[in-house]
Amino acid sequence: MKSFLEKHLNYSVFFIILFVLISIKIINPSFVKSVSYLSFDLYQKLFSKKKDSEVIIIDIDEQSLGKFGQFPWNRTVFAKILEQVNASNPKVVGFDIFFTEKDKQSPDEIIKSYNLITTDAINLQKLKGPDQIFSEKLNETKSVIAVLGSSVPSHSNYDRKAKARFLSKGGDPKKFTYSYPYSIGSLETIEQSAKGLGSISFLDQLDGIIRSLPLIVKFNNKIYPTMGLEMVRVGSKQKNIYVELNEVGIKRISARPYKIDSDPNGIIWIKYKKSDKRQYISAQDVYDGKFQSDFFKDKYVLIGASAQGLFDLVKTPLGITIPGVEVHANVIENILDQSYLIRNPNTYVFELLFSIIIALLTFIFSQKIKPKYSLSVFFGNLLFIIIIGFSIYKFRSELVDISYPIFILTITFLTGLYFRFIEENKLALANLQKEAKLLKERELAAGVQKSLFPDISKFENFIFAKNVPARDVSGDYFDVVRSTPEEYFFTLADVSGKGVKAGMYMAKASSIFRTLTNLKFPLEKVVFGVNNELVEAKFKGMFVTAVFGKLNIKTGELVFINAGHESILTFDKSKNYEYIKSDMPPIGIVKYFTESMVKSNTINLKDKTFVVYTDGVTEGYLKNGEELGAEGVQNIINSIENINPKNIVLGIEKELNWGAEKLRDDITCMAINIENTELIKKTK
Repeated sequence: MKSFLEKHLNYSVFFIILFVLISIKIINPSFVKSVSYLSFDLYQKLFSKKKDSEVIIIDIDEQSLGKFGQFPWNRTVFAKILEQVNASNPKVVGFDIFFTEKDKQSPDEIIKSYNLITTDAINLQKLKGPDQIFSEKLNETKSVIAVLGSSVPSHSNYDRKAKARFLSKGGDPKKFTYSYPYSIGSLETIEQSAKGLGSISFLDQLDGIIRSLPLIVKFNNKIYPTMGLEMVRVGSKQKNIYVELNEVGIKRISARPYKIDSDPNGIIWIKYKKSDKRQYISAQDVYDGKFQSDFFKDKYVLIGASAQGLFDLVKTPLGITIPGVEVHANVIENILDQSYLIRNPNTYVFELLFSIIIALLTFIFSQKIKPKYSLSVFFGNLLFIIIIGFSIYKFRSELVDISYPIFILTITFLTGLYFRFIEENKLALANLQKEAKLLKERELAAGVQKSLFPDISKFENFIFAKNVPARDVSGDYFDVVRSTPEEYFFTLADVSGKGVKAGMYMAKASSIFRTLTNLKFPLEKVVFGVNNELVEAKFKGMFVTAVFGKLNIKTGELVFINAGHESILTFDKSKNYEYIKSDMPPIGIVKYFTESMVKSNTINLKDKTFVVYTDGVTEGYLKNGEELGAEGVQNIINSIENINPKNIVLGIEKELNWGAEKLRDDITCMAINIENTELIKKTK
């Protein structure tokens, strides 16, 4: 088990992180809710727009305060406003304000304020007070008065009850609604005159933004509808509100003909439209009758305050602050056109499963594909989440949280990237160690190979050769073996391929060559033996192009064999150049059955120079980027004043080994001239 976890540490850590993230989502603490709200608010900011409304707001604005003075106003002002509105026959009028105390200008309050004797105030008591006038107008109007949930009792409270009658199916809605022990409202006489009582209670939000509200709430163990729902009920001339429940809680709330799907606690999420000033009319203008006669016809009319001093302003998901009365206006519009937003348990389960699947796919891909492609997977999944969320919102009006899945996706991707980074580092370190080992082996092989090259410094007056490897290990080779005081065997070879394998193949060839030449076999027999031994060595696909020779420095006779190698260059003192092409295939390919298969040539080197080189010479690059070529070799020789083997070879090397970072190929060259056959004695 331990070894399994160590082997799959990345997946173990991933599942632990995913489990923690999903658990946090299920617990749904306040900071997770705040993350979810980011996407909910973004939907509304992007898709909200202005639209025509059936709701009119009579605005207690700064202009109205200037006309009627400090709030609260005399109730006769509201009575006059109701009278003006009723003339247009609205569907319903709702008050987003309270009338908790008697009007200060009522007869009773005046008698009390001025300590008048009852006999002196008989005529005053006969006058109709503002509260009575206002109550009478309310009674004539399809009106709704506000109530508010409270955790403390109010001294002016009475045993109020809702105007709406609640009918439930499938359970008791009181078990699932938000509850307050007390309520705050208006005077009993005013509330009794109204046709409906509507809650204006909002749910507390950490950031103060009103995103949702309960359609029904419980005050003092009695159910009340929210202001918007109550206005729809009264405007539709309905007495009842129907509540359907299931095993989870509240499923649907209806005020015929409108049905609203809610969450189990009776909450709906408000879909806000952009504020439209045309929806507002100043209370002063209504009082003065400055509006068209049909302005309020069949409209839902709300009376509320936008004046700064009345402190009835709230924040919305659109990122703006609006009067609280406009929230209720949006609720009414949502109910009427069924545009409210849905956030139900099924959506929540979908988010969890969706997050798990996306996280799992992202992590697996991050471990399986190259890091540069995993970034595409991340952004692809990110785009997929956004498209899913926006599509569901646009076409189904459902709120799908994309913020937390994006958060999970990001954490998952970074986790996968971290483990991939660790894995890549391990691989890179292993490769570095492997390369260091190979480098050490190549350096060792290069050292061994250099030891195979003969020390021919004492022959350099008449034979000189040099090898410059393009890599650590060369595939080229040369050798000179003195068999008698007058006779010398030599070879210059080029093994197919490069690197250590080519070096090993070359070492095999050189050892065979030295063994056979030391036995003083004829040149044809030496080549016969080298070829057949290489064929038997079974270096798959490898072969050798080579020039073999046997030189007699006394007679000048040179017997040579060109086995598939570059043309041999010879020239006389007048620098007449001649090229001798190969007339045999490379060795190491086909087994020779008789020595007669080996064809040799003979020339005399008196007054001639013999030059042989690998293709790394003719195909080597000059400083100008061009290849040297056979003509280039001639040009180098032509530029040399003192023609001897050493000057020829070093001249060619200097022209090609000019400082390029890497040679195109190994440079190997040998020159023979028997004009001076004196051996060079080594000095100690």
